Amino acid sequence: MSPHTTSSLRHLGGANTDRAHWLELPGHRTSVRTARRFVSARLSSWRVPEEACANAVLLVSELATNAVLHTLSLRILCGIRLLSDAGLRLEVHDRDASGRRLPCRVPGPDDEGGRGLLLVQEIADSWGVVPSPLTGGNAVWANLATGL
Repeated sequence: MSPHTTSSLRHLGGANTDRAHWLELPGHRTSVRTARRFVSARLSSWRVPEEACANAVLLVSELATNAVLHTLSLRILCGIRLLSDAGLRLEVHDRDASGRRLPCRVPGPDDEGGRGLLLVQEIADSWGVVPSPLTGGNAVWANLATGL
C-alpha cells in the first residue's frame, strides 16, 4: 500500500489548501518514516524555522508510532496545518474503533520505550486526544509555535 496525499482540510479546519495537508498511510512501522519525511518536506516548503521543524518531525513521529503500535488500525491519517498565529497543528488519526484509551505508562530507567507521550507533553505547546470524525478512531493532535 502506498501513501496517499490530499490537501483536504476536513478536520484541520481553515479555508486555505496551501496551509493544510493530509497523508494517509498503512498502519505499519515503516509508515512513521514516511510521516516524518512528509512533515519535514511540507515545513521546508513553508519556510518554517529549523528548530520548529525538528520539533514537529519528532512530534509526528511519536504520534504516528503510537498509532501503529497501540491501535488495531490498518491505515492512519496524518495531517499538518500552518496556523495564522505563528504555529502549526499536527494530527494523527487512527481507525481503532475499539474504544481503548492511549496507554499511560511510567517507564523505568532501563525501559527502551514508553516515553513517547512524555516527549509530546514536553515539546508541544498543547496536545490532546479526541474521537476522530474522519476515521471513527482517535485523533491525537499537537500544537507547536513556529516563530514565523
